[in-house]
Amino acid sequence: MFIRTAVFCATVLAAPAFAQSVTLTPADPQPSADDLKPGLAVSYGYGGEMRSLDHAEQKLKRAKSGPPLRGLSYDDNTEGEKALTSTSASKVAAAISGFVKFDKAGTFEIEFISNDGIIASIGGQQVALSDGVHSCDPAGPQEVIVPQAGWYALEATYFQRKGTACLIMDWDADGRMGPAPDSAFAHVD
Repeated sequence: MFIRTAVFCATVLAAPAFAQSVTLTPADPQPSADDLKPGLAVSYGYGGEMRSLDHAEQKLKRAKSGPPLRGLSYDDNTEGEKALTSTSASKVAAAISGFVKFDKAGTFEIEFISNDGIIASIGGQQVALSDGVHSCDPAGPQEVIVPQAGWYALEATYFQRKGTACLIMDWDADGRMGPAPDSAFAHVD
């Protein structure tokens, strides 16, 4: 028993910190500065079971546009406060789209933190998946290779069941890990 436990612990501790690195594809063509609006576009669906991303996808079939998100820096709120820019504090599904800007090429770490579920892609690559009901928890770090400076398409599905809500994208694009600034996000109408 001890040997099996020791082998299991050694295997877990030796696991890589990142999922396999993914190379992002820049938006082509790059959006024109004249066409960009600050923040991210969002549509909301409400009600129902809302315990998984599958439930969220069902609600988003009849989604209605909401006020844009300022970015992805929505810290854990107080129970009863509305989720993101929605009209409700609970049973909210959000389809989020737009662009995120990297000011330089390189290899960076990205991490999404959510309460409850999130699936997100940037530049055509999945960078986060955390399904189910949970507190404001990280989805796990993802190392991304950014081949050139510029705008990269961002798509995400998020849901909030009940209680508090959060949705944050951390990155180390400026040399330290922390929330991506709201100015890094834009969308077109």
